[in-house]
Amino acid sequence: MRRKGVNYSRFGYIFTFPFVLAFLIFSLYPILYTAFIGFTDLQGLIPKPLHILDNPFQNFKDLLFDNPSFRKSLINTGLLWIVNFVPQIVLALLLTAWFTNQRLKIKGQGIFKVLLYMPNIITAGTIAVLFSTLFAYPMSPVNSFFEMMGWSDAPINFLQDKTIARGIVAFIQFWMWYGNTMIILIAGVMGINPALFESAAIDGANGIQTFFRITLPSLRTILLFTLITSMVGGLTMFDIPQLFLAGGPDDSTLTTSMFIYGQAFKGSYLYNRAAAASMIMFVISAVLSAFVFYLMRDRDAAKLKKIEKMHRKSAKSNQGGVTHGQ
Repeated sequence: MRRKGVNYSRFGYIFTFPFVLAFLIFSLYPILYTAFIGFTDLQGLIPKPLHILDNPFQNFKDLLFDNPSFRKSLINTGLLWIVNFVPQIVLALLLTAWFTNQRLKIKGQGIFKVLLYMPNIITAGTIAVLFSTLFAYPMSPVNSFFEMMGWSDAPINFLQDKTIARGIVAFIQFWMWYGNTMIILIAGVMGINPALFESAAIDGANGIQTFFRITLPSLRTILLFTLITSMVGGLTMFDIPQLFLAGGPDDSTLTTSMFIYGQAFKGSYLYNRAAAASMIMFVISAVLSAFVFYLMRDRDAAKLKKIEKMHRKSAKSNQGGVTHGQ
């Protein structure tokens, strides 16, 4: 008698069930419920029946056109992300090229990597206290240093200057995350076929040529991942601006996440407006992510697929013509 084979595929469904269940309960349902709240009049701490507004998009309209604080938070969020991400990715790429250069053979790479990554594992609260102390007014290490160097005759209130405050927040974000970006890029370089670098060396390519002609193109997927995760993280920036300056001075470091938190859990508890703002940020994140995916697509592969599609259509039309002729 032939023995019946065992179907192991069902075990895959069993193992994935806890994740799917957790995702449905703790991710998908809150997202859908938040989207629904954005179209209602849900406000205040006292529970009351939900009513969809006569104009379902009224909350969204009020935020985009009648709420200067929300528009300011959008601008602040974009500025803070751009100012910290551009130097972050540049420095991370330079460090990656330095650490992975086989010609340099840097000793003690592990120690350097740990030291550069360390700011990422320090809690946001600790960093906020650290920089608050560094730039405190009137007495602080930075003010003392400025006076010692003769750059200032009187203490400077750094944290009350909008530009300086934004710059410090952006620097903190850069300082915390460039090490993480560097580690990801180094991991990506280690996954590149070493034969490519050996061939480049045999052909006489220098370090710069190798980096731009081999390393960067091979890191397309890793760079895409880094850009998307950094962008989403930047758009949801909350901890450092909140703990360091609480959005000040004069809302110059107010981010969209802080605005949403303030609308939902402070003052009049405008849950509907907070939900609408969350959905606006969700749409912005989705659109920007799609744009980045399109921008960093493999153009050669796309062209090849297009040519193959045209060939298939041509072959099908020719086959149809032959059949019709018969």
